[in-house]
Amino acid sequence: MTIMSIVITGATGQLGRLTVEALLRRGIPAADIIATGRDITGIKDLADRGITVRRADFADTDSLAEAFAGADRLLLISASVPVDERVANHRRVIDAAAAEGVSLMAYTSTTHADTATTIIGATHGETEEYLRDRGIPSVLLRNGWYLENYTSQLPQILQNGAVVGAAGEGRISAASRADYAEAAAVVLTAEGHTGAVYQLGGDESFTLTELAAAISTAAGNQVTYADLPVTEFARALAAAGLPAVLAEVLADADLGMSRGEMYTDSGDLRRLIGRPPVTLAEALAVALR
Repeated sequence: MTIMSIVITGATGQLGRLTVEALLRRGIPAADIIATGRDITGIKDLADRGITVRRADFADTDSLAEAFAGADRLLLISASVPVDERVANHRRVIDAAAAEGVSLMAYTSTTHADTATTIIGATHGETEEYLRDRGIPSVLLRNGWYLENYTSQLPQILQNGAVVGAAGEGRISAASRADYAEAAAVVLTAEGHTGAVYQLGGDESFTLTELAAAISTAAGNQVTYADLPVTEFARALAAAGLPAVLAEVLADADLGMSRGEMYTDSGDLRRLIGRPPVTLAEALAVALR
């Protein structure tokens, strides 16, 4: 297979950078990778390694046309902008990719995006629908929750002795960013993935009660799970310093978890990356070192 160039949007973010690294490990020459972001000062080191670095602002159509010039395959990493701007920004990226004539577009969606009831899920569902309507050859990477969403909170969890949420006993199939990035690199560099819809998540799902127990075991400190009503959880997140709108979105995501919207037993992630995904216990052990 000959690839002219692979564009990674959001390469300034963690998932995007990890995908660039995964492409390099898979033998893609640096000269065939285009790393893009709104503020590219943070990825100057990629340019120093021979990767083409271009500015791509999802709200700036002209910048997208310039960034995607010569693109053969493109990874659209879902935007982290305010939710009410997300779909419009995704549409501009899709339109620019279509105008460039990309041969494959991969999109990082969310598990069960076609039926998800959450605020976040709805934006992914609308983006998927628009991508289908534009007729671009595509692959949907329906990523589950990140393990890092929890490991990054370990200092506060251990200080408070509690995992706080509103997910009830819903099961969560979380995986590491690195494993999701590896899956993206696979579909961008191998044949046979066009038209596929992958439900991606870890092999071992867990509830937040089980998360608290796993943290207790790994850290040697007693941690419990405090399950709150969604509105109360949103208030707690806002009181912790999150913007009110973001607090509402994250609390709503927990409500989706309680309905099973972050659970999958597809095994798609393991099959794509050719090995078992990183487990919760492994991620906790690394984070607690």
